[in-house]
Amino acid sequence: MTFLGWLVIFIYSLQHGGKVLPGVLALVGAFAMHMATNLLDDLFDYFILRSNEELQKAALNDKCIYLINGSTSLPKMAMCILFFLGMAAGIGIFLIFLSGPWVVLFMIGGLLIAVGYQWCSLRGLGEVAVLTAYGPLLFGGVYYVMTGSFSVSVFALSFGCSSLIASVLYNHMLMDYDADKCASKITLCRKLGNKSRALAFSLFFYLAGFAASVFLACSTGCLFYLLALMIIPLVFDIYLLLHVYNNDKTHIPTIRPWHHPLDQWDKLKNSADAPFYMRFFYSRNIAVYYMLLICIASCLQ
Repeated sequence: MTFLGWLVIFIYSLQHGGKVLPGVLALVGAFAMHMATNLLDDLFDYFILRSNEELQKAALNDKCIYLINGSTSLPKMAMCILFFLGMAAGIGIFLIFLSGPWVVLFMIGGLLIAVGYQWCSLRGLGEVAVLTAYGPLLFGGVYYVMTGSFSVSVFALSFGCSSLIASVLYNHMLMDYDADKCASKITLCRKLGNKSRALAFSLFFYLAGFAASVFLACSTGCLFYLLALMIIPLVFDIYLLLHVYNNDKTHIPTIRPWHHPLDQWDKLKNSADAPFYMRFFYSRNIAVYYMLLICIASCLQ
């Protein structure tokens, strides 16, 4: 997701006179911050799970398993987190001299997301954090370091792509609705009151992506951005699959060509987790297809 989001804005920035080197450095910095965020999230999860038996039962079997089973130690974990944060900070400082002082704001924003993501996710704001990190921070930051400017079109571009990325997280939470309810875990889905309303709200993220692509087509005069509307049938498909899952967590649909790629499906298809992972991977794939279509449109602009 980080790479594809970066690729969209990197191509767009090149089309508007952007410089290659700052864009590539921004990708490395974004990867480092993403890794630090993931590790911090696992670290906070470890402390929460260790002290809460109900949440342990609700968590996926592989949730921060490398800490739980002792594969690594807390000091080593801390060193890894500091390494990635240091890498991101070093690249950010270099980009300040290379591209301009506004890089500081993107660095602060990235750090706040990394440290505060757990706080957000425990209050049903995880999708908001994802929309911010993969939207204005990533897209605005890359565009700024490459071109030295800001753009309303970039905001629309970021909103569309980050909405599709957030849909992957949201659909994951939707399928975890019952487990999260048993553990009294607050998510955006649970804030909506019931699974039917939560399912209906999943369409918001896709509609936001479609609205962004239409806006870009109108504002830039490049109708190729409307290619993103090609995923509309897939959105109906995943919506129906999630609707079935709400009522039957054992249902595995007939796998169609457009559902792929499904990671390690030969191994997973006979497991109890197959219905969950099929829908999770498919949600991810829809986000990937959207961003690839936006990349093609930017190349043709």
